[in-house]
Amino acid sequence: MSTQSYNAFSVVQAQFDRIAEMLELDAGTRSFLRIPMREYSFSIPVKMQDGHFEVFRGFRVQYNDARGPAKGGIRFHPLETLDSVRALAAAMTWKCAVADLPLGGGKGGVVCDPHNLTSGELESICRGWVRRIVRDIGPNQDVPAPDVMSTSQHMLWMLDEYETITGGRYPGAFTGKPVGMGGSLGRKEATGFGLVFTLREALKILGVKPEQTTAAVQGFGAVGQAAIEMYQQLGGTVTAVACWNQTDRTSYTFRRAGGIDATELHEITDRFGDIDKTLAEGRGYEVLPGDAWLEQDVDILIPAALENQITAENVARIPDRVRVIAEGANGPTSPEADTALAARNMYIIPDILGNAGGVTCSYFEQVQSNMNYYWQKDEVIGRLNVKMTSAFLDVADFAERKKLTMRDSAYVIAVDRVARACRDRGWV
Repeated sequence: MSTQSYNAFSVVQAQFDRIAEMLELDAGTRSFLRIPMREYSFSIPVKMQDGHFEVFRGFRVQYNDARGPAKGGIRFHPLETLDSVRALAAAMTWKCAVADLPLGGGKGGVVCDPHNLTSGELESICRGWVRRIVRDIGPNQDVPAPDVMSTSQHMLWMLDEYETITGGRYPGAFTGKPVGMGGSLGRKEATGFGLVFTLREALKILGVKPEQTTAAVQGFGAVGQAAIEMYQQLGGTVTAVACWNQTDRTSYTFRRAGGIDATELHEITDRFGDIDKTLAEGRGYEVLPGDAWLEQDVDILIPAALENQITAENVARIPDRVRVIAEGANGPTSPEADTALAARNMYIIPDILGNAGGVTCSYFEQVQSNMNYYWQKDEVIGRLNVKMTSAFLDVADFAERKKLTMRDSAYVIAVDRVARACRDRGWV
């Protein structure tokens, strides 16, 4: 699942430039929205288990907060860069806007590999990250959340450090917390469930019944697992799942023609979403190269891992049978591949719409934490269903009326909403 060598933020800026031209934004507004409002880069010294010190690099980018407090996760990844965080913060800005949430966009990260760190070392990184940024985050400024390889436990350590420094109780300062400690029921499933809610609506437009479809999924972390669960509840069949294998330092596609058993695979999956190759083979799964998920003879592809997975180099391998690509990951399709897929009339549910269920439920958690009253899971999922369905229908209707692709429609709606908020505030 290589992300290949490319600058994610340059790709995001090019996308914005094209949308700004479509909206005929004035030069000042374009310049303002093209770069982050604020960004932070800092060092986090940590005493390791063996007694020596390591210095980790941390980031936080607050891209735009015209519509509300910045919102976005914190990634733990060895290849994290400030440019990748900038790109993700921009995507969060547009994502919150297209979902019509009263939030801005932000993102954070730490250059590290949790696979190779102890629990105590990770706790020190979490607390050190907060100490570096504590004056510039909070329930009314910037609300972080988990992301790639960060968890609810990490958020609780961060919240505890934030409350220790500030001297109060502010459960709304972080989301993605453990249930019972200010977390929301349904948060773990929200991104995957929300993606499939939009997929359900797309299939209605295409006149296809979910129970008559098959899918291949890239990624078996929280998003992939939840998407598979909800898709199977609709009657669909997942025939292949691709994921990274830490032991072999490579990725594999696990295929079963009659459909995978998600519960069975979960039993042989570690906390990072890595499926044990040997155990999977022992349970009758065909093990293929990691990129084989892309060429499966299915109706739906669900990229739910990392960015830049469908590219100019591999897009031609997608079979003509594929009707829908539902983007659960951030930026999984390169601009060149997107153009090629549009030429093939592929129905794409863009990432800023498709995976907005995560930030939507984070917003629900923020609301619950701030008012200290928590909803039942059915209520959370019901509200998520309504919100995601409404956002999808807004984008689909606009795309139909303006003869746009779903991606262009989502971005036009999002950028226009943020630009209007900036103008209304008198910023531009």
